[in-house]
Amino acid sequence: MHFPGNRQTVERLVNDHYMALYRYAYRLSGSAADADDLTQEAFCKAQACWSQLRDESRAKPWLFQILRNAFLHKRRKEQNHPCISLEGIDEVPGRLPESLPPVDPEELQSALNALPEVFRTPIILYYFEDFSYRDIAEHMDLPLGTVMSRLARAKIYLRNRLLAPDGQVLAGQERGASNGL
Repeated sequence: MHFPGNRQTVERLVNDHYMALYRYAYRLSGSAADADDLTQEAFCKAQACWSQLRDESRAKPWLFQILRNAFLHKRRKEQNHPCISLEGIDEVPGRLPESLPPVDPEELQSALNALPEVFRTPIILYYFEDFSYRDIAEHMDLPLGTVMSRLARAKIYLRNRLLAPDGQVLAGQERGASNGL
């Protein structure tokens, strides 16, 4: 097998970024099996396109972009994803308590899965992968203000879906309008 670049470089790339890429894939897809497939596909595509990486210090965002593109391609092929209207969600939320109770990871993943991809990706990159607003804007090819707006709307949606009005975690129930908002 021919490796673009040397074998140690490719192995280091996998060792350094596998877990972050897998977490991102899992948060996007909501499935361990799909996350495995997406992560493997991203590394295979990265290896095939190694010459396109101009600066090795930017390997992580480059890999995240490859994975996101693979995810979007898969979603387009499936054409079976629900749309959630985020209309009317720009009202100012109430003040949150100082410390929030823990949220069940499955409930969080379910709420993330319900978000359209354009809102889910910024949330995942910002809160789970520590990307800055600017990095997310570059990653998604969006203006900085759009990233900030999408993050705000997604946070309101998640807060409404996961927390009761008093700041307590909802257990397996949704609140809000009939469409989940």
